[in-house]
Amino acid sequence: MMSGKHFKGQEVSCCIKYFIFGFNIIFWLLGVAFLGIGLWAWSEKGVLSNISSITDLGGFDPVWLFLVVGGVMFILGFAGCIGALRENTFLLKFFSVFLGIIFFLELTAGVLAFVFKDWIKDQLNFFINNNIRAYRDDIDLQNLIDFTQEYWECCGAFGADDWNLNIYFNCTDSNPSREKCGVPFSCCTKDPAEDVINTQCGYDVRAKPDAEQKTYINVKGCVPQFEKWLQDNLTVVAGIFIGVALLQVRTPSSAFADCI
Repeated sequence: MMSGKHFKGQEVSCCIKYFIFGFNIIFWLLGVAFLGIGLWAWSEKGVLSNISSITDLGGFDPVWLFLVVGGVMFILGFAGCIGALRENTFLLKFFSVFLGIIFFLELTAGVLAFVFKDWIKDQLNFFINNNIRAYRDDIDLQNLIDFTQEYWECCGAFGADDWNLNIYFNCTDSNPSREKCGVPFSCCTKDPAEDVINTQCGYDVRAKPDAEQKTYINVKGCVPQFEKWLQDNLTVVAGIFIGVALLQVRTPSSAFADCI
C-alpha cells in the first residue's frame, strides 16, 4: 500500500523540482569557486600577508572570508540539490533555515553599510593610500591599484597628489627617482588609437600646472568616483540585491508548498 506521504511526494511539480535543483547547482558551483579562490589565496602567503597588512581589520586575514562563504555555499548548495532531487524534507528545511539566516544577514549588512557609510569611505581611503605606499613592493598589489585606477578612471584616493605618499613618486627635493612628481601609467587618460600602453606617460606630470595635468591624467580620486558609480547604478545594484533576496525566500517556499 502506498503511504500518504509517498503519494504527496509524487505530486511534486517537475518544473519547480528542477528549477530548485538548477538554482542550487549554481549556488553550489559558486561555493566551489569561492573555496578555490580562498585555497589559492591561502597558498599565496606572501600576497595574502601583504593584503592583510594594508587593511585596518585588526589582523583579520581576508582569505577566511572566502573560505567561510565558500564552505557555507558549498554545503547549502549540496543540501538543496539532494533535497530537491530526492524530495527530502529534512534537507529542504535545513536549506531553507540557513538561507533565511543569510537573507537577514544580507539585510543587516545593507542597513549597516548605509548607517556606517562614512566609516566605509574612510576604510576605502585608508586601503587605497596604503596600497599607494606599497605600490612598488608587491606586483599583485600594483596590479590591483592599476586595475582600480583604470576601471574607475581615477588617480589616488582623492586626487593625483596622493601619490606623494609613495617614495618613488613624491615630489620632495631629496627624491632621486626618475618617477619623481609622476603617477603610474594607470592614471593616464587613454588614447583609443594607442595599441601599446605607454608606461612612462605619467612621468613629471604633477610638476605641470593643474590645468595642464587634466590633459594627461585622470585627476579625480577613486573614492569620489566609486561613490559616483554607486549613485549612477543604485537602481541596478538595489534591483539585483532585492531579486536575489526574493529568490532566496521564494525558492524554499515553493519547495515546501509542493514537497511537504
